[in-house]
Amino acid sequence: MSENISSKYTFWLWPFSFLYGIGIFIRNQLFDWGIKKEKVFPVPVICVGNLAVGGTGKTPHVEYLVRLLKDKYRIAVVSRGYKRSSKGFILATKEHTCKEIGDEPYQIFHKYPEILMAVDGNRCRAIDKLLSLPDTKKPQVILLDDAYQHRYVKPSFSILLTDYGRMFYNDRLLPVGRLREPISGCERADAVIVTKTPRDLKPIEYRITETNMQLKAHQQVFFSYVEYDRICSLQSADRTLPFIPTSDDVVLVVSGVANPKLFVSEVRKSEWQVEEMIFSDHHDFKESDIRTITQSFQRLKGRNKIILTTEKDAVRLLHNKYVTEELKGCIYYLPISISFSEEEKDSFDNMILKHIQTFQQNKILW
Repeated sequence: MSENISSKYTFWLWPFSFLYGIGIFIRNQLFDWGIKKEKVFPVPVICVGNLAVGGTGKTPHVEYLVRLLKDKYRIAVVSRGYKRSSKGFILATKEHTCKEIGDEPYQIFHKYPEILMAVDGNRCRAIDKLLSLPDTKKPQVILLDDAYQHRYVKPSFSILLTDYGRMFYNDRLLPVGRLREPISGCERADAVIVTKTPRDLKPIEYRITETNMQLKAHQQVFFSYVEYDRICSLQSADRTLPFIPTSDDVVLVVSGVANPKLFVSEVRKSEWQVEEMIFSDHHDFKESDIRTITQSFQRLKGRNKIILTTEKDAVRLLHNKYVTEELKGCIYYLPISISFSEEEKDSFDNMILKHIQTFQQNKILW
């Protein structure tokens, strides 16, 4: 019955998807023809984005690039600061809150406070402001977080992410599917990373995935894997889980990310009992939400019990005025990062570093 209802709604959405596709096609053509202008900047601008809405793991991949480059160059990350309460350009400082700059920028900046973190819906303006800083502070490399469709900036290098569980070539345009633009948009990418790749993938499945993407000869393909670190306390990252999970223990999983399935699956690998509370992506936890979470947690029965959330949700809960210190003491989060195979890691790292070096050498010749 539910499948029939879903199919019925999908049928009625196709005309809207068709019209949306026409609008996006025209917009992209205007940029391709030079009618709409793309701005080129005098520093390497590396864009990390996707064709679909949410859930491909952009933030962990941006953090990977930050770790790769921060000891070699002055790095700036530019993000729109999705769902932030502020407007315009902000150069993050330690005084800025999660609400002011957005949860993902806040997460990145507080893990890597030595970098520049700028938020602005107008990425061109943000980059101009960053490049107007004194020479000793001016960024040497700029990372664009989630700006693949923001074509007013001409990246020097574009990285396209696609979730292995929902490859772009199997998806459809909004609102029928999750694509922001047609799959032809992948042609702008210099490299494609297939994210959340299963560890047990067979060699033939890697080849099939690469073949199905139908990429150009110059476009390099990589496969990344999700890495979960030790569980940390919300109150202190140095404090870890004080017990080894058993079937006598219970965990309340609270998640407000685009695709929580992988996170929940990881939590369920332990022997404890799992209860779930799933919210929408970038969910702004209201007083009623915190009350519901607290009541659900209090009803749990077990030898030990905790609330476990994602790293991104932890940022929002830590600075939520409705979360009491007592409740914070019960909340833990699961840090996430990404990795490549040893061979692909060397290839990916060298590709990025070579691009930056080549860009700087060419700039000298200008």
